[in-house]
Amino acid sequence: MNVVFIVLPLALLIVGAAVWAFVRAALSGQFDDLETPALRMLHDDNDARYSGTNQVPDSRSAKPRDGVL
Repeated sequence: MNVVFIVLPLALLIVGAAVWAFVRAALSGQFDDLETPALRMLHDDNDARYSGTNQVPDSRSAKPRDGVL
């Protein structure tokens, strides 16, 4: 029975923290646009070097971009 005096306040503290985190996220605009991020992955990121072709050049002949190896 004594464990109830430990578990109940701990559970209330965890629930309070979860409610606080949800309210903070909702007020900061976290849930404003739920459709755009899911649709963003469907759009192609066209690179200017490959425009007009559907083929990606061979990786052995490609030069590093912006000095990145």
